[in-house]
Amino acid sequence: QTGTSLVIGILGENPFGKYLDEMISGETANGHPLEVHVYKNVDEIKTCHILFINLPQANKLKEALTNLKGRSILTVSDENNFIHMGGMIRFVTRQNKIQIEINPERAKDADLMISSKLLSVAEIVSPDNN
Repeated sequence: QTGTSLVIGILGENPFGKYLDEMISGETANGHPLEVHVYKNVDEIKTCHILFINLPQANKLKEALTNLKGRSILTVSDENNFIHMGGMIRFVTRQNKIQIEINPERAKDADLMISSKLLSVAEIVSPDNN
């Protein structure tokens, strides 16, 4: 339904400062206004569509992903073992370029479909391979 917000969440430390808020201010996606919410823990997350996870402790990251399993939330991070812990999209810097690793199976488990355009520019990774 048009009008309901598309929520971009940040779990843990907000590495973007005010930049993300300013960037999406007044923007919409398919008629949905964009909002940013920052969460300290998974229990606070009610409505969220895309979640950037920034929890430096591996045990906290794994615990968060376990608690989010089965929810239709696209999980994103730049942490090293994110995909292998059950995350969906990881941003990686290689040769000063940002590249994307995607675990489409995890997204599928959460009833999310990743665009073929995004898949075509990403490295497909499953937790079983490197």
